[in-house]
Amino acid sequence: MPDPTANDWGSRSHVQTLVLMGVTALGIYLCFRMAVPFLPPLAWALGLAVLFTPFQRWVESKLRRPRLAAFVSVLVIGLIVVVPLTFVGQRLVMQAAQGAALIDTKVSSGEWRSTFEAQPRLALIADRIEKQIDLPGTVKSFATWLGSYAGSIVTSSMFQAIDFCLTFYLLFFFLRDRHAALQTLKSLSPLTGMEMDRIFSRVSDTIHATIYGTFAVAAVQGLLGGLMFWWLGLPAPLLWGVVMAMMALVPVLGAFVVWMPAALFLFLEGSWGKALILTLWGLIIVGTIDNLLRPILVGKRLKLHTILAFISVVGGLILFGPEGLIVGPAVLAMTIALLEIWSGRNIAELGYVPGDLSGFEKKGGMVNVGSAPTVPDKPA
Repeated sequence: MPDPTANDWGSRSHVQTLVLMGVTALGIYLCFRMAVPFLPPLAWALGLAVLFTPFQRWVESKLRRPRLAAFVSVLVIGLIVVVPLTFVGQRLVMQAAQGAALIDTKVSSGEWRSTFEAQPRLALIADRIEKQIDLPGTVKSFATWLGSYAGSIVTSSMFQAIDFCLTFYLLFFFLRDRHAALQTLKSLSPLTGMEMDRIFSRVSDTIHATIYGTFAVAAVQGLLGGLMFWWLGLPAPLLWGVVMAMMALVPVLGAFVVWMPAALFLFLEGSWGKALILTLWGLIIVGTIDNLLRPILVGKRLKLHTILAFISVVGGLILFGPEGLIVGPAVLAMTIALLEIWSGRNIAELGYVPGDLSGFEKKGGMVNVGSAPTVPDKPA
């Protein structure tokens, strides 16, 4: 005789299952809360691991020892990433403070008005600006804020050093144990192995496309603009190069937001030749390098619309902070891949593409499913 309580949700087995599910959910939540403070190094370590996995494979083929290969890869990545960032960061803080002090001096002494005196219309605009805004006080406040902000960056260098150490510590294990980690994720996931491979591929392609196609191109544009500022003798070329790179990340804006006003200022100052050189350089070189580099660096990896990519980057920055540059696009790519998997399952189970009514027939105002397509019998 079947047990009448076998399907009773109040039976002991079902209670044990619910308790197990609740404890598991609680454990996952607590683990997530414990991992939140380590999200920045985790995100950057993941991004670096995805980018340098081909290099790790090459080192493994030469050394034949995964642990030693991961150690060598981490050393090489550290030299490539940490040394330039440290140099650029220090110079950037110095030039920001010097640039703010220079602007403060020019505005406080009234030297900035000499540029507009030769143009009557511009002189009227300058008079209105002085009447409406306390320009010297505003610039002085900005210079003070920038100096204090630069000081806070130096003060927090210890915490940044800890994050760097954690990033490369985690990167070592991501590179060495990447195969075991992926297999563990596959074993814990309710998705099939093929579907998990699809998600891994989509996230990897998105990280590559985001870093190479967005940040690398923006960095090149900022570098080219900063080099021209330096060659023309404009102040704080590194600072303005970084600003141009940041502006190049915004689809609506671009590096021209910086170099165009600089060219206009040179023109008003009487340096027509420098203004022309900067304009031509910005239009021909800086403005078109994007169309040249992006197809080479990205190819067909980026499967996100420009708007979606922009929202994932900016939204990731707002939600997660700097690590959102990696986390935002990765989360969006994973979500889109999951939606595509569900869509594929619907097509396989229902026999039609969602939204396509060609396989339906309307009767009496109701939409009924037509006959499902026949599937040939498997050979015996």
